[in-house]
Amino acid sequence: MNPPTDPAPFPLQNRQDTTPTRPYSRRRIRWGLSITLFGFLVFLIGARPGLFGLDRSPVIGFVQIATFLVGLAFICIGGYISMMALWKNEEPSIAADIGLRLVATGYVIAVFTGMADVFGLGSHPLPGVPYFGAWQARGVEFGQAIIAIGLLMLIPYHKFKRNLHLPD
Repeated sequence: MNPPTDPAPFPLQNRQDTTPTRPYSRRRIRWGLSITLFGFLVFLIGARPGLFGLDRSPVIGFVQIATFLVGLAFICIGGYISMMALWKNEEPSIAADIGLRLVATGYVIAVFTGMADVFGLGSHPLPGVPYFGAWQARGVEFGQAIIAIGLLMLIPYHKFKRNLHLPD
């Protein structure tokens, strides 16, 4: 084997690194998207167990509600990790802080409307069989809409304006 012709023991230290730095962390985005995808699969198992051959009841009961709410929690956490990775070393804006709180508020709304029967607030309180009714579905959808608005507020739009050279 021939010895290297470069006299420096670590040639990369003497050279100018010309690779462009990314304004985000790829590893954190991948990790967050992986958590989000896992959460989506758990959400699907709870919302539509028939897709996986797990449907045992004609109604949506407690276990299914709890399962899709756990999946929704993973979606929220993964979405938050992915969106905050776009900020990298910058301080998040006030809109991003409000977005985080909207994600959390939307999840709380989804949990309390989804589990309304379990908490004694629904139309089928315990000791009866909890049933996921139309009003509960609307409440969970409303919570999911608030989560989506919060995640959109976490996007650092100022970076994209700067990269596209758009006027402020």
